[in-house]
Amino acid sequence: MQKVNLLFFLSLFFAAYCETAVAQKGKPLFPQTPGMVSYTYRASFAKDAAATLDTLQRLGIKDMEFSNLFGKTAEELRKLLDERGMKCSSFGVSYADALHKTAEVGHNAKTLGAKFVRVAWVPHEGAFTLTTAQKTVDDFNLIGKRLKDDFGITFCYHNHGYEFEKYEDGTLMDFLIKKTDPRYVSFEMDVLWTFFPGQDPAALLLKYPRRFRLMHMKDLRKGVAGNMSGSTPVENDVALGTGQLDIPAILKATKRSAIEHYYIEDESPSYATQVPQTITYLKSLKY
Repeated sequence: MQKVNLLFFLSLFFAAYCETAVAQKGKPLFPQTPGMVSYTYRASFAKDAAATLDTLQRLGIKDMEFSNLFGKTAEELRKLLDERGMKCSSFGVSYADALHKTAEVGHNAKTLGAKFVRVAWVPHEGAFTLTTAQKTVDDFNLIGKRLKDDFGITFCYHNHGYEFEKYEDGTLMDFLIKKTDPRYVSFEMDVLWTFFPGQDPAALLLKYPRRFRLMHMKDLRKGVAGNMSGSTPVENDVALGTGQLDIPAILKATKRSAIEHYYIEDESPSYATQVPQTITYLKSLKY
């Protein structure tokens, strides 16, 4: 009797699984509209921030990550955003400013409406080392606690490739993730700068599903070989789906992660034509 009941329940489970899989098939993989990193339109923002926001608005972009105030005050940028029904969810600053001007950074982020502050580069000479990684952990925990306690803002570190130097049975990126306090430090995954040093962005998301809160979406030109430098010519940024990264696999992994905001970042001088391509590609993806 127990065997019959077990077979019955297994058949129900299998039927439900198949039904879910069939129902899911054909659904949009990325139904939301992505955000935009201001660095993509850096030259345009430097000339005319209002007109640049108008361009982004026409593309359907409503969520911004600013890593520069472009000569304006945070109040002035916030006004431009509010007038267009747009928002800034993340504010990027330098390591030095995050550490030594934490109050100013927090005030600007709060004024912009950002819930996240991120740093995208750890100053270092040569290869990234354990000594630098340990200091980074200490500084990040301090910055994150100040931002959380004083402003209610979450601090994030954006990986840039050099952190994947081998360490013990993993990498120094594992060290940064494991040693930083999850109450005060989260991460922004740049998928290109995860792939470039030879890592799998989807696997890293699944390994640390609660630590990554933000994502930079970009693709690497086919034929370009990666390394640990954290640097490649900007022309090697290409529209999503035309490069080397398995974007569908990465996006599927995000469904099991804590990612809240997705930003397009395209450093290429061809961004004006590549960004619309990227948006069209994301809309085309199905399960």
